[in-house]
Amino acid sequence: MSVDRDRGLVDALRRREPTAAQRLVATYGDRAYRLATGMTGNAPDAQEVVQDALWTVVRKIDTFRGESAFGSWFYRIVANAAYQKLRGRQSRRQDLSPDVLPLFDEQGRHLAPMADWSPRADDPSLQTDLRMALTSAINELPVEYRIVLVLRDVEGLSNLEVAEALRIAVSSVKSRVHRARLFLRKRLGDAMTTLSTDV
Repeated sequence: MSVDRDRGLVDALRRREPTAAQRLVATYGDRAYRLATGMTGNAPDAQEVVQDALWTVVRKIDTFRGESAFGSWFYRIVANAAYQKLRGRQSRRQDLSPDVLPLFDEQGRHLAPMADWSPRADDPSLQTDLRMALTSAINELPVEYRIVLVLRDVEGLSNLEVAEALRIAVSSVKSRVHRARLFLRKRLGDAMTTLSTDV
């Protein structure tokens, strides 16, 4: 059985030590805020999500059984808080529409040729536009796809860690991340095409 690196923090929270909440914020506050911002798309909602998540952890620490790492449990709480916030402000379809994904043949090749714009991605004159296009594309993702993409590609969690945090199958994580990446690639490709014609 592996030892959770946060055992001291968990014990302090369970004992209701006066500095335990501060330790929680110092250890996980920045990561929680990045995750919440990536999921909600704006600072005010992210701040509210993090505040709710931190308060939930402090109140419900006795429900943490240690079956997964404390960090995974914490990410699940942040993700659930962000999901609830998003559900309250939007009613999106829960899947990516096939018309926004690249089309493939039976061998997995693109049906429509995709321009390779990657060499231009490092062009300093395009960085701001690309960042805006990427942020916009992430915000367009349905909640379930955005959550796994942010956990996997922004926070750097493994597929297994994402699956544990969200209580879904690893195969679902892989599928959602793959589809979200394809969606982002198509949106960035569209943005690069637009930028090329504007030059």
